[in-house]
Amino acid sequence: MSKLSLCIPAYNAAWCLPRLLISAQRQVIPFDEILIYDDCSTDNTFEVGEAYGATVIRGSVRSWNPIGKNKLAAIAKSDWLFFIDADDELLPNFSDNARKWLEDQSKADIVLLPYRHVDNLSGKYLGDVFYNRELLQDDPVKYIISTKIVNFELIRKQPFIDMGGFDTDTDILFIEDRAFAFKGAVNGLVFDTEEGLMCNKYYTSTSMSSANIARCWEAGYHLWNKVYKQVGDKYATEIVYQLHENAVWAAKAETWDVVGNSLRLAKEIMPNQKPAGSFMFLLVYKFFPVTSFVLRAKVLKLLGRNKIK
Repeated sequence: MSKLSLCIPAYNAAWCLPRLLISAQRQVIPFDEILIYDDCSTDNTFEVGEAYGATVIRGSVRSWNPIGKNKLAAIAKSDWLFFIDADDELLPNFSDNARKWLEDQSKADIVLLPYRHVDNLSGKYLGDVFYNRELLQDDPVKYIISTKIVNFELIRKQPFIDMGGFDTDTDILFIEDRAFAFKGAVNGLVFDTEEGLMCNKYYTSTSMSSANIARCWEAGYHLWNKVYKQVGDKYATEIVYQLHENAVWAAKAETWDVVGNSLRLAKEIMPNQKPAGSFMFLLVYKFFPVTSFVLRAKVLKLLGRNKIK
């Protein structure tokens, strides 16, 4: 029977780890092992993890999620891995649905899992995310470039190890989930997706991405630059769309150098491809690309519509 390891990168996560670990303990079919990488926390993350029966590895130098995840994979004894952030949660049906994939004779190496967005403070339901199986299997590279992928994935360990695990390039540390999915696709790993919801993803202002929002959009620019260098013009339209989106969110974060870099790269790839926008926005963009994004971001801020996601 195939085995499954629950792998949790954690930093100052004592406040949220109990929720996740209790949700793991409540599964009908238990995990074969629960591993936590404590990335030099200054709270009692290590003690909380051990108190709930997890095996906790303490890092000696702050190294961020991708490196911690690779270290967990290296010590995992199972055939399959499931990485989850410490502030997220498993739904009660997780092990039942996961076990079907583990015992299935299909060729899937990575199974994308649908999830539910929840606000951590209020508990408010923010929406569900599902993946399109037909498009994913038709062209995994195109689909992954075009679609936001988060870290809810069942991963077959051996192909993961063979391709070198998560990308530890320091320029893209803050967008490692999309970078990993892309790396898997270009390395020929086989993708599939579950149909039912299996996890809760909590929005919290203290998460790595929320607390480093400007660095996320900078990482986005570096990721799409890296992606383009690997796949060339075959997916130029999809990459340029992502660069324009990156510029939108970088502008909302007032990270103007990232806006400029994203727009310049987009123009190099497809000189005639314009971003989405109103007539007035596109008129300004024609002559002053970065200024058009600056002005739109400032107007949205005045209108209270510049919320960072």
